Amino acid sequence: MVCQNILCEKGPWKTVRLRCQKGIPPALRGRAWLYLSGGKVKREQNQGKFQELDSQPGDPKWLDVIEKDLHRQFPFHEMFVSRGGHGQQDLFRVLKAYTLYRPEEGYCQAQAPIAAVLLMHMPAEDAFWGLVQICEKYLPGYYSPGLEAIQLDGEILFALLRRVSPLAFRHLEKHKIDPILYMTEWFMCAFSRTLPWASVLRVWDMFLCDGVKIIFRVGLVLLKCMLGTREKLKACQGQYETMELLRAIEPRYMQEGYLVREILEVPVTARDVEREHHAQLKRWKKNRGELNFKPPPRMHGARLIMLSEPPRRQDLQQNPTIVLEVPQPTLKKGKEEKKSKKKKSVKKSQPVVEIPNPYPLPNDPPPPPSDPLPNNNPPPLASDPLPNDPPPPSSDPLPNNLPLPPSDPPAPPPVRDETAETVPQTESDSPHQQQAPPTDLPPAKESPLQRSTQSLSSTEQDTYL
Repeated sequence: MVCQNILCEKGPWKTVRLRCQKGIPPALRGRAWLYLSGGKVKREQNQGKFQELDSQPGDPKWLDVIEKDLHRQFPFHEMFVSRGGHGQQDLFRVLKAYTLYRPEEGYCQAQAPIAAVLLMHMPAEDAFWGLVQICEKYLPGYYSPGLEAIQLDGEILFALLRRVSPLAFRHLEKHKIDPILYMTEWFMCAFSRTLPWASVLRVWDMFLCDGVKIIFRVGLVLLKCMLGTREKLKACQGQYETMELLRAIEPRYMQEGYLVREILEVPVTARDVEREHHAQLKRWKKNRGELNFKPPPRMHGARLIMLSEPPRRQDLQQNPTIVLEVPQPTLKKGKEEKKSKKKKSVKKSQPVVEIPNPYPLPNDPPPPPSDPLPNNNPPPLASDPLPNDPPPPSSDPLPNNLPLPPSDPPAPPPVRDETAETVPQTESDSPHQQQAPPTDLPPAKESPLQRSTQSLSSTEQDTYL
């Protein structure tokens, strides 16, 4: 049931294909490529294989050739710009490991740009298994000695061109231009050294999803755009002019949006490619005999790769790429933990002491009076002067034209009993009714509010209010 759902175009595979045609997000491209190509399953089924191959010295015959090609792969990219940098080191490791993994094939120069593109999106081990899947599943036999598979696909491309662009087909047939002359670098490098970088990524998204038919479609689009009109053919009067035209493709035809739209409109399917493959293979055996190198069958896309090698559930689980080791705190003893808790409980924030405002607003409640010195006698009234007090100020009223002070006005004085102020004290008053404060005691402290009220007489207070 699962296989039928994957094979069905109305199932989830249609959503995956549409996402790849629209372009995989850059943050997910490396992981998506690894899953689409089957490299993730291959890596999980061969744990430790890359480390084993990386630790071996390798064949000196291939190592010298690999070292000469390292600086030629994307020389302006930051990963490969410096000799001996981490990018060139990882590229050397991946290519050396493949020569040990497939010693019968060895190393081919076209494998270097394939591995370099993979290294730009994933670590060295993942890039190695991605390269293995491309060489074995997508493009089998391309990098084998004799390059028989690429010659066979050149004949397939030329046969498909007859259907897509008959005018370009007749022109190439007229001048006897063999497909191997212009399509070798296209197909073996998967257009990584031909197209702009944005177009390369979009082509690879669809290539790893739908297989080699995308590579054929890209080649057919470029041939049709460059040789598909009579105006273009007027400038190509011979074989040399035609080859120069195909080596210098106009940038507008390689633009990302235009190229992807034309690729999706080319009427070439995987069944058409397989049909032409069998026809050209039969013709090859008739004219040249059997193939010297028999590659494994080609898989047209990630769907067939998944069906040919059904993955296990644990093979598809995503492992974290970055692991941070957090040191675990040492366990304290019971007494130390109690002491630390007590210290934490003792350290509390002290309450904020409020300082009374000496000039409060009229609407503010009066502040509490300051604590006087301990004395058994009642506090003196504000109208009774103390012996050591300075003489009271003059009782002249304030002039009306005097400007008010800029600061906030003081609070009105508290209401006092007028009879206490108006009734004079006579000598006949008993000592119990009036008792003078002792002179040996220091004067009591006065609050700022009392000082402000004493500085104004009753007449001044009425004028001020």
